[in-house]
Amino acid sequence: MKRLLLIAAIAFLAAGFLALRPAGAQMVSTLPVPGITIYPGDPITDDMLTERRFRLTRASLEAVVAGREMLVGKVARRTLLPGQPITVNAVENAKVVRRGVPVRLVFVEGGLTIITYAEPMQSGSVGEVIRVRNTESGTVIVGVVQPDGSIVVGKS
Repeated sequence: MKRLLLIAAIAFLAAGFLALRPAGAQMVSTLPVPGITIYPGDPITDDMLTERRFRLTRASLEAVVAGREMLVGKVARRTLLPGQPITVNAVENAKVVRRGVPVRLVFVEGGLTIITYAEPMQSGSVGEVIRVRNTESGTVIVGVVQPDGSIVVGKS
């Protein structure tokens, strides 16, 4: 009997604390969600997405992708299920450069341009700074991944 009274008292107090929660603590947001299952490595296109309304707190809203434009062209890092919100860390930019696959290395400084080939030591997306190894000298240098898949080093 004492146990039942204790449980009832705890439930009554918990209900009171929940009533003290600010009215704006949860909000309704329309989020892009997959319309189909998207697997890791799949590029995300606009026709794969649909929209759905969710009740979210401010903290959980910051953890999910809020707009379609932030998803289209990205690549899934893990399986994305239909109708479920997509977390920010579940997608990434497409990798233009793959580790171990030779790329064109362009050194630019002033009016001087030198082009050679190098082996990336890591994969990279456009604009990322990555390490590459010059295949002729073995020297490791850093450069910026370009949209055409080349790596630029030096001042441009």
